[in-house]
Amino acid sequence: MAVKVLVVDDSSFFRRRVSEILEQDSNIQVVGFAVNGREAVDKAKELRPDVITMDVEMPVLDGISAVKEIMAATPTPILMFSSLTRDGATATLDALDAGALDFLPKKFEDIARNNEDAIALLQNKVKEIGRRRISRFTRPAPPPRTASTTSTSTRSAGIVQPDRSFSRPAPAPASPTNNVRASGKQYQVVAIGTSTGGPVALQTILTQLPANFPHPILLVQHMPAAFTPAFAARLNGLCKIKVKEAQQGDRLMPGTAYLAPGGQQMLVEGRGSSRTLRVFEDDSPRITYKPSVDVTFASTAKAFGGDVLAVVLTGMGADGRDGARMLKQAGATIWAQDEKTSVVYGMPQAVANAGLASESLALNDVAARLTRETGCG
Repeated sequence: MAVKVLVVDDSSFFRRRVSEILEQDSNIQVVGFAVNGREAVDKAKELRPDVITMDVEMPVLDGISAVKEIMAATPTPILMFSSLTRDGATATLDALDAGALDFLPKKFEDIARNNEDAIALLQNKVKEIGRRRISRFTRPAPPPRTASTTSTSTRSAGIVQPDRSFSRPAPAPASPTNNVRASGKQYQVVAIGTSTGGPVALQTILTQLPANFPHPILLVQHMPAAFTPAFAARLNGLCKIKVKEAQQGDRLMPGTAYLAPGGQQMLVEGRGSSRTLRVFEDDSPRITYKPSVDVTFASTAKAFGGDVLAVVLTGMGADGRDGARMLKQAGATIWAQDEKTSVVYGMPQAVANAGLASESLALNDVAARLTRETGCG
């Protein structure tokens, strides 16, 4: 059965372009259009689409407000189109806050190296999130802010974000994994890779970690370069640990999460107590993702051997599988998010199907397991 799509944008040219691209795929059917957020809310109730593509800036009712109303009345997977600017990044994060599942740059030349790849990516994203059935989102209370979190928020990238948290499904009841004992294995670093659905997943996990978390955390989220400074700053303002966009030469410190910059690769270099991060532009046509989970995981395996706890979260494709294999061969521990709580069960499934994951965890269990496994809770 074809994925039914509602296309929302105040530009007739963009509505037509998106519609033409989507309907090149026989598994996608555009069932309607809306020219503003208010019409989008009404059409969502009337047409009951499987997916909505949504612009941010529109008359009558903006895209973010429309997402909030749709998620409250007729929860539907929503793909945002955003400009690759600082304001666009903030607006897109606000849309994810409101319940949107994913986003793409509005300029198609910013999506991929060539037009064919951009078309395929848009079609695949719509089909993937169209398979996701979601219920009403609840907005959890933000974690308490302290003097330390306020000060670090002020330092991050010069951006002070409002006190907010991404919308996410209501926490599931405690599962048996919450009672699993720690393995007793010693670690030196935690590495997390994710893509579609990752911003919500990362915030869900990181905001639950204690300030005394004993290891550095490497974060690889598929995200444009314009977005990672704002995303790191927003997380930093919400978390007890420190979160920063990684920079060349950063020394890995306990209780700090380093977010790989969009459009670049992040490697771990050195051994012993002198491990630092290398951040660099990557023009290699062989590597699709920039940043790439595989690239970071592989360098982490070389630098830390088996003293790594790696987690692969929700996302399209299989980025992270090859890097996880290198980590596993070095003796590291690999966890994967389960299918039920993944927005797209692609990356974690690739790791699980390859026999690399020792545990498959619900999203709401990951932070507790990390805390227990690393001996800080």
